Amino acid sequence: MEERIQNRKRLFTLSFAALGVVFGDIGTSPLYAVRECFYGDFAIEPTPFNVMGAISLIFWALLVVISFKYLILVLRADNEGEGGILALMDLVIPRKKNTRRTVILAFGLFGAALLYGDGMITPAISVLGAMEGLTVATPVFEPYVVVFTVVILFGLFWFQKKGTQGVGMVFGPLILIWFLALAVWGVRSVLEHPEILKAANPACAIDFFRHHHWHGIIVLGAVFLVVTGGEALYADIGHFGKKPIQLAWFAIVLPCLLINYFGQGALLLGNKALAVNPFYHMMPHWALYPMVVLAAMATVIASQAVISGAFSLTLQAMQLGFLPRIRVVHTSEEEKGQIYIPLMNWILFLATCSLVVSFQSSSRLAAAYGVAVTTTMVITTLLAFLAMRKLWHWNPVLAVLVSLPLLLVDISFFASSIHKVPEGGWFPLLVAGLVYFLMMTWNRGRRILSIQLSRMTEPLGVFLKHFDPAKHTQVSGTAVYCTGNPNGTPPALIHNLQHNKVIHEAVLILSVIFHPRPWVPAGNRIELKKLDHGFYQVVVNYGYMDRKDIPAALELVRSQGAEIIRGDVAYFLGRETIISSGKKGMSAWRETIFAFLSRNSQRATKFFHLPSDQVFEVGTHIEL
Repeated sequence: MEERIQNRKRLFTLSFAALGVVFGDIGTSPLYAVRECFYGDFAIEPTPFNVMGAISLIFWALLVVISFKYLILVLRADNEGEGGILALMDLVIPRKKNTRRTVILAFGLFGAALLYGDGMITPAISVLGAMEGLTVATPVFEPYVVVFTVVILFGLFWFQKKGTQGVGMVFGPLILIWFLALAVWGVRSVLEHPEILKAANPACAIDFFRHHHWHGIIVLGAVFLVVTGGEALYADIGHFGKKPIQLAWFAIVLPCLLINYFGQGALLLGNKALAVNPFYHMMPHWALYPMVVLAAMATVIASQAVISGAFSLTLQAMQLGFLPRIRVVHTSEEEKGQIYIPLMNWILFLATCSLVVSFQSSSRLAAAYGVAVTTTMVITTLLAFLAMRKLWHWNPVLAVLVSLPLLLVDISFFASSIHKVPEGGWFPLLVAGLVYFLMMTWNRGRRILSIQLSRMTEPLGVFLKHFDPAKHTQVSGTAVYCTGNPNGTPPALIHNLQHNKVIHEAVLILSVIFHPRPWVPAGNRIELKKLDHGFYQVVVNYGYMDRKDIPAALELVRSQGAEIIRGDVAYFLGRETIISSGKKGMSAWRETIFAFLSRNSQRATKFFHLPSDQVFEVGTHIEL
């Protein structure tokens, strides 16, 4: 009984914290989504017929895309607690190299790359949309909107080092107040024009498309703004888990959002001239300034979901071999998935501020928003179909019946956003293309480098067969030679014997294997094999979300055989200097980029948490 109470308490605590991290993006869409339907270059006139149709589209988009597709269906496809398009791709991709694997890999990586563009636009459009509320109260603040936005963004990105749980517990109460305020002002407006509730009838949305034809699809691009946080929501399940996110959505977030959207529609039924900013016109004048302050806080929270999602995707891409090593800070000892990546954090900050300064308003940014996310959503649905067949073993007919309507919805949203490319939609596509290119270049370069190293490396069994300890001076202590090939002789060992003629009394040939799964249990972390002449082969297994700590792994080795680790430990690492030739499978200019990434990747000493005063690096020139 007591355990059940503790579990419930933990569930409510995590659901509360999830409000402050996961739902900020979706939760601040009321600031600009309805406005973009009726005010802008592609807007429609806010007649009662159009208002009912647009609100109906918003209502069903939230139910179908977020509630059903993501919260009920896609969240089932968690990879040992981790989410996101890369985790989903890893679940369904074939292990054998074939055409199907290549296609799924390309789709998954490009879908992940698209989310980086979203991670740059979301903070910009959200915070700008909040600050523009000041101009509704008085035009005096109009020249300072961009300045205020940049200052708030700096505070947001600076605060990331506190970790997502810290952010969630600080912002959780604020975002709860925000959602309750959305509901309060929505109810107030709905009571004045209760006929807006008829928009829940899907016939309103169908009639809207019958009347507007192609222009109805264009308006759907504005409606899509209400569901743009779906992908980030999926990527963030590793921070809180599925049940807390589902509870927070169905108990608080969804009802409050629907009430507010209906409220904005009711407002426009009463006065279509207020379409310039229906969110802020929905409330009395005395509430404007408090709501602007609350909206600013809420939009900071909105950005948190995509930022933490970008952190998770970056870590997954690194461990799966598609990005070079960069510094990762684990911000919680209890929750493995809570991380902070300083370099990625400040790249996102600079890109976001550049967007704010360039576009100047949330309406202009809305033109750039949606192209990336709609593409990713199409890819997610296709991967979810594979999950239905491969993971859940659904009947093919059932899988098609579920996936096809979702795919049609996603393609409709994609079609509604594609016209935005010339107005700014090119930006997230450009970012995605660049990230995808870097991912493929890094992965290809690492494979070529591995092949070259294997050609230069003598098999470990052959080396030990001819090794004569008497020809070398034995010293006390343990030498750990790190190598990417568990069956090869580390070049650092060869060079050390050739130049120093020294061998330690215990030698560990240590290699790290990254598995395509989030976590590897501690009991499966170490594989130990005794060899001849005091040599041991050690394989350390990590999942792509595990903390990489070689000294901690050696403690597990010590527990398996205390006599293995003797005296002081010295770590020997190989460091390759890459020489571009353009002859080994990549063009010379791509090899130059790979060499640059390799030189600037985080050194293995820091990545594996090795004590720097015990590390010896041995350089090798490798021609690609």
